[in-house]
Order: sequence, then structure tokens, then C-alpha cells
Amino acid sequence: MSPQFRYTLAACLLATLAACAPVGPEFVKPEVQLPSDWSGQGESELEFSPVKQPQWWRVFNDPVLDRLIELAWQQNNSLEIAGLRVLEARAQLGIAQGNLYPQSQAAAGDASYVSPAENLGGSSNFWQYGIGASASWEIDFWGRFRRGIESADAAYMASIAARDQALTLLTAQVVNTYTIIRVNEEQLRYAQESLEIQQRSYDITGVLYRNGYDSELDMQQAHTLLMSTQATIPGFETALQQARNAMNTLLGEPPGTIDEMLGDGLGIPVLPEVVEVGIPADLLRRRPDVRQAELNALAQNARVGLAEADLYPSFSLTGSIGLVAGGAGSSDFGDLFSSDALTFSIGPSFVWPFLNYGRIRNNVRVQDARLQQALVNYREVVLQAAREAEDAMTSLNGSQKQTEILTRTVQSARRSNELSVLRYKEGFSDYQRVLDSQQSLFAQQQRLITERGISVNSLVGLYKSLGGGWENQAGLPLISPQSRDQMEQRTNWGDLLESDKEE
Repeated sequence: MSPQFRYTLAACLLATLAACAPVGPEFVKPEVQLPSDWSGQGESELEFSPVKQPQWWRVFNDPVLDRLIELAWQQNNSLEIAGLRVLEARAQLGIAQGNLYPQSQAAAGDASYVSPAENLGGSSNFWQYGIGASASWEIDFWGRFRRGIESADAAYMASIAARDQALTLLTAQVVNTYTIIRVNEEQLRYAQESLEIQQRSYDITGVLYRNGYDSELDMQQAHTLLMSTQATIPGFETALQQARNAMNTLLGEPPGTIDEMLGDGLGIPVLPEVVEVGIPADLLRRRPDVRQAELNALAQNARVGLAEADLYPSFSLTGSIGLVAGGAGSSDFGDLFSSDALTFSIGPSFVWPFLNYGRIRNNVRVQDARLQQALVNYREVVLQAAREAEDAMTSLNGSQKQTEILTRTVQSARRSNELSVLRYKEGFSDYQRVLDSQQSLFAQQQRLITERGISVNSLVGLYKSLGGGWENQAGLPLISPQSRDQMEQRTNWGDLLESDKEE
């Protein structure tokens, strides 16, 4: 090895070892001040201890609902798309990590038949052969590639948080849709009960009218009320079928698949006696969208350093080695593998786009503006999370109070209807009292059912705002076996898909 070659190699190694810390700002997590307690804590009947049940939907003790959520986690298409984005981010991280190694490597070979021009002194034609390899390695002197890895890694973690958020939203959608199904079933049942009551009243007025004891007006009024109630049934049936169709879609199934699983109606989910909500600071730990916003800011922070590295010269180490043979003197292919055919080169180089500062600096400013947007967005996401939780608690408290009042109202309306019918039969009151009591009973029953559904939806909204439901996903793969098989047949995914099987 010649002295010049040794000096060159030593200089390159020293430059590599002396690579400075990555340029650009270090990430500082934005601080958002949250209160230590919820604003309505003193007036609420909720339990403000830490949440002990990550699978919050199990508080309803409904095995059908548990099974539906399990199927949705396994089969929902939107959730699988979120899982595929995690795989995409993994591959992007692999690309960024690969930049730390020689960025360009190539093996090449050629065989050329040369016929030199006679006016240049050429006397004969000849073959020329060559085979070799070359590599170029840009040294990460300013941390360009390390910042790229930092950005890609944060983006990868953000994609995981995005999938956790998709899981949270999917779970809430399944519970809300299930509640709508049960609410419509209950409304339909109450409508049919009211039809039976009103049908009996209509039959009584008809008998009295035909026997001359009552006027036709009472009979027609009873018939009008009967038909009015009957007209509500198609609407309930339509809403029920549409909710079932929506549930099938959430489960990645065609319409009609889950009808047998739903059964004849288990009733609206019953709220637990105790609802644990924790403290406001738990939002920063549990909500996936908050983590995603923070990680997006971290990724963008690294992109500022990535852009700033373009302000400085880049240093590279380039080398090649090969075998060359052939020429005017000899065109023997066998000479290619003789010791005299060896050729190589190695040496450092640098590139410094010093006349492009306007473009490069403005790109740094662009990335910095985007960083500030990400930081402000993080603060906004945290504040919105706190607002959503406060709103959900207020809604749940109000809805529970209304449900208690409406429950007593329905009991009173039912008793009022019994008394009005009895007094009408005995001739102590006119039929208008019966009409009024039956209309009131049906209206209050529908209000109660609707409010019970709102209470469940408010509880779902509370758990969703607290960010629960994604923690216990052990054994849940990112993608379905069908997608994995298709992707493995198309592309060599290495161990990325295999590692997913183990998660």
C-alpha cells in the first residue's frame, strides 16, 4: 500500500470519526398546563380515581357487544389500512437507516469492439474488456442522515399512535351503533305495546258507538291515534335495518351477516354504577391522538435539521476496483484476469452549494414554520381533548338525571292511562281523557328510550375522550392473514411481516 493511499484513507477515517453533532434544533416537548381536577368534579357523581378497566365496554356486561368489538378489531377495513400505514412507515424507516451506509454501490462490466479512425493513426480493430465495482459513501458529517432517521422513527411511532386512535374510534363506533340498534328495537317494542293498548280502546269505542252509547267522534279519534302510532313503526324498522347495515360495515361484512348474532333484542346497555375517569393529566398518557401530535412535531423538528444540513458542504468517500484488458496491442479476453489488469481508485470529495443559500435558507424557514405549526397543533389537540372530556362528563351527568326523571314520568303516564280508561268505561269521564293519556304515555316512553340511548352514547363519548380502549391489543396483528398472504406473494417483505405475526 503506497504512502499516499494510507494518508488518504487515514484522512477519511478521521473525518468520519470527527463528524459533529447533528445540526438543527433539539426537540423540546411543548408544555400545556392542564388543571389538576375537572371543572365539574364537585357537582358530579363520577368516580375520579384512575381508570382500572382498559376494555371499558365490558362495563356493560353484554356478551354480544363484546363479540362484535372482537370481530371489528379483526375485520374492520379502516383499521387494517391504519395497520398497513404502520408497515409503510417501517419500510420508510429502513430506507432512512440505509443512508448511514455507502449510498451508492454498483457492479459493472463491459465488452467493447473498437475500430479506431485511420486518420488518428489507428492500424487495427480490437476488443476491450472491463469488470469492476464502485462505491460512494457520503459521510454524515452534519447529521443529515441521523436527522432523517430521527424523523422517520418519529413518523413510524406516530403511525402506531394513529392506529391506536383508529382502534379507539372504531370501538366507540361499534358501541354507539350497537346502542342505536337496541334503542330502535326498544322503540319498536314500545310502539307495538302502545298499538295493543290503543287497539283495545278503539275496539271499546266501536262497540259503544254501534250500541248507541257513544258518538262516532270518539271512535274516529281513537282510530286516528291508532293509525298515528302505527305510522311510526316503519320509521323505527327502517332506522333499525340501517343501523344493522352500519354494524355489518364496521365488521367488514356484507349486510345481513350479524342479524342472527344480534338476536331478538337484549335491551339497551345498562350504565355501570361507578364510572372511573381519572384526572386531566391522564389525557397526555392515554390519548393516542395526543401522542401522535407530539410525535409529528418530533418528526418535523428533525426535518428542520435535515434542511439545515444543506447549508454546509457534504463530504464523500468514493472508491472503485476493477479489471481492465484489451486494446490495440492485445484483445485476449484471458488477460482480464491477469495481475496486470487490476485497477482501483479511492479518495475523498466534497460538494458545497454555496451559491444557493437563498433557496436552502428558505427551505429551512419552510420546515421551521411547519415545526411551529406542529407545536401549536399539539397544544390545540391537548386542549380539545380536555374540552371533549369535560363536555362528555357534563352530557353524561345531565343525561342520567333526565333518565331518572323520565323513568318516573313513564310510570306516572302508565298509571294515568289505566285510570283514564277505567273512568271512561264507568262513565265518569269523556274519551278525551283517554286520548290524552295514551298520547302522553307513548310520547314519554319514546323520550325515555331516546334518553337512555343518549346516556350510553355520552358514556361512550367520555371513554373515547379519555383515550381508552387501545391498550389491550396483545395478539392483534396489524393486518389480516389474507392481506399478509397477498403481500408476501407480490413482494419480499423480509421479516417485517413475520415480526407482525409475533405481536
